[in-house]
Amino acid sequence: MTPFTFTLRQEPPQRVDLSALTPDRLAGKSVAEIEKIEIGTTRASTRVGDVFKVTVGELKTLRYEGGSSRFDLVGAKLLPEFSIHVEGDVGLQVGRLAKGGRITVSGNAGAYAASGNEGAHIEIRGDVGELLAAPLAGELAGMSGGRVVVRGKAGARAGDRLRRGILIVEGDAGEDLGSRVIAGTIIVLGETVGRVGYLNRRGSLVLATRKDFGPTYLDCGAHLFTFARLFSRSLREDSAAASALLSGRLQRFGGDTAVYGKGEILTPA
Repeated sequence: MTPFTFTLRQEPPQRVDLSALTPDRLAGKSVAEIEKIEIGTTRASTRVGDVFKVTVGELKTLRYEGGSSRFDLVGAKLLPEFSIHVEGDVGLQVGRLAKGGRITVSGNAGAYAASGNEGAHIEIRGDVGELLAAPLAGELAGMSGGRVVVRGKAGARAGDRLRRGILIVEGDAGEDLGSRVIAGTIIVLGETVGRVGYLNRRGSLVLATRKDFGPTYLDCGAHLFTFARLFSRSLREDSAAASALLSGRLQRFGGDTAVYGKGEILTPA
């Protein structure tokens, strides 16, 4: 079936809020009604029809032909039975509070990608901005489920206050990776800079390269973890390199002992 498609006519004149453009919210609406939906974020009006050509198709799959760094909240609160693909870049908070489903972005994504994600599978084939899967100001926890795969780099504080779920970053990660992690798994295949796992309570950070993690992480020796090898099999489809990393002997560093202290950082032994 042909997906329901939004084809970009022109770069939007302002940041646009695309949270209303999910399959469940569009169901039952005519093209004329959809084109009148207000998506502007300033006092100047911007409607769907000003930015997109709308092509009717199967609503279970929604497709954006053309992207922009001004596309905010793509796939927000997406339900499990639906999928969204963006052929291009997106802006802030892609997949915000998504309940499930699948979101694929062929380009880059802005800050707070997957913030509050509860169960969606999100793939970003380019780079992602700061605070990947992190909570917004005033929230106590970040992503609480699902899986996020970033093929490029991640900005600072990726995985901040991660509650549950899996983050895979195939490129480099910025400052304060895994800060204040509550639980969950973060895998980085590139380089990391600055602090890693600051105030980690029960999370698992798996890094392809080893560095000095500071005095609050304790070297627990090299191990061949049975669970890690089993877990690696579930990662093969998303990242063969991440799967391979978890299949071998791993050096375990326990911490952060400055807080709860039941987290860990794993690196190749």
